[in-house]
Amino acid sequence: MTDTLKVGLAQLNPKVGDVAGNLAKVRAARAQAARQGADLVLFSEMVVAGYFPEDLVLKPAFQDACHDAVEALREDTRDGGPALFVTTPWREDGKLYNAIVALDKGEIVGKRYKVDLPNYGVFDDKRVFSPGPMPGPIVFRGVRIGVPICEDVWTPDVVECIAETGGEILLVPNGSPYEAGKTDLRVQLGVKRVVESGLPFVYLNQVGGQDEVVYDGGSFALGADRSLKAKLSSFAEQVATIEFRRGGGGWECQPGPIAPELDRLDSIYQAMVLGLRDYVNKTGFPSVVIGLSGGVDSAITAAVAADALGPDRVHAIMMPSPYTSRDSLEDAEACARAIGVRYDIVDIGPAMAAFRGMLAPLFGKRAEDVTEENIQSRARGVTLMAVSNKLGGMVVTTGNKSEMAVGYATLYGDMCGGFNVLKDVYKTTVFELCRWRNAHLPLGALGRAGVVIPPRIIDKPPSAELRPDQKDSDSLPPYATLDAILKGLIERDLDTVALAKEGHDPATVDRVWRLLEGAEYKRRQAPPGVKITSRSISRERRYPIVNGFRGQGAGGSS
Repeated sequence: MTDTLKVGLAQLNPKVGDVAGNLAKVRAARAQAARQGADLVLFSEMVVAGYFPEDLVLKPAFQDACHDAVEALREDTRDGGPALFVTTPWREDGKLYNAIVALDKGEIVGKRYKVDLPNYGVFDDKRVFSPGPMPGPIVFRGVRIGVPICEDVWTPDVVECIAETGGEILLVPNGSPYEAGKTDLRVQLGVKRVVESGLPFVYLNQVGGQDEVVYDGGSFALGADRSLKAKLSSFAEQVATIEFRRGGGGWECQPGPIAPELDRLDSIYQAMVLGLRDYVNKTGFPSVVIGLSGGVDSAITAAVAADALGPDRVHAIMMPSPYTSRDSLEDAEACARAIGVRYDIVDIGPAMAAFRGMLAPLFGKRAEDVTEENIQSRARGVTLMAVSNKLGGMVVTTGNKSEMAVGYATLYGDMCGGFNVLKDVYKTTVFELCRWRNAHLPLGALGRAGVVIPPRIIDKPPSAELRPDQKDSDSLPPYATLDAILKGLIERDLDTVALAKEGHDPATVDRVWRLLEGAEYKRRQAPPGVKITSRSISRERRYPIVNGFRGQGAGGSS
């Protein structure tokens, strides 16, 4: 019986569906952990398949590929090196499980299946997986190791079962998406399970972007005394080994390196960078194209893109209309120069004139209204998509969460594109991020240090510039007010009456609520974007487009 156990933590960035690539990552991590003296290597949830595979996991050919990868890894362990606690889809007795398979010395020495299948937020495990039975520990070289999978530790039952059946150490593979402030929540969760079980606890999370979800890593280990023993970096791949020693009171985790915790704006910014980088690189685009307006949203988007991909892979295009101010032209150029990206100007005035002439027989003498404003936006969308088609870069849109929530955006215009890093970022947070980025160069960023967003862009009143002297405040409440109300409606699921009771103007609350409900059809057609908050307005808030429910309006109106 051993009195020491060294566990390699492989915090990796797999790609959904790339079984061969993920297999190579697992093998490289095992080799690195072996050099660190690891006895076994733990991997994050679904590392073989990539997480989350959605309905891809239902394809028999994909299941076969994952099974073959596990078999190849089983053969690898005949070399006497570290064992592998590898995670994968696994078929057994006609059912498909979210599994962890323990491989050692050429054999499968244990299998366990996820019990609690989440079916909320971005998750829909219950659609594709069967729940496993309550698990006992896996006996590995005389050590009884519990391996609850992700959601299995968010409630006490699975860990309680492991502890009652003799578990000595908890190793938890996770696919836990990023949201601001979630690191503290995970640690608090781990502490609860340690208190209940009396067992040391390892939380291994994956890292990387997958569609709208970013996994932020930040894996950690807790001792049986509930203290933080080790913590891996956030937003970066890492392989690190921690040591457990058997004492009179059971197994204890030895202290290891503890990576610094990121502050709120740093973590949001890095989530945006990683989300865009992985979306572009994993889909194979060589570059991105961004409409640079001289406003704050496009400026921060361009900065994120340069930090994610490098300035040489970012193409910014200013598309002025007759309503574009001289300040906006100057600010857009100054921003592009500061960030260091390619910058071009395409005048959409001729397109506007062409549309006006084309439509004159149909419109007659009707006065200009939002129709002509939308034509401007759509002319810009056509221009950006044409550049994308001809030159190969993916269009990155620039609408923030505040605007997307209330429909302050144009279908097939400024909503045109492949990805949106601001989709879950409120306008007030956009301003915070601009100031933060001017003062910080994030770790791993490929862009320039220093001021990359000219202060005048941040300080001037926001405007779409679709008509003379237009300001966002003409159409929307002040952003501080708007965002506070939207957070109540979206993330807290409050009705208008409850928000009015908190001190918000009832008429304003009712107006925002009606805008939110009426814009669902637009949001369904928006490109994907990075999840930042506890509840994004895409997969996590899906309301029927045709919806007759009007609920409680402010003041009891219906």
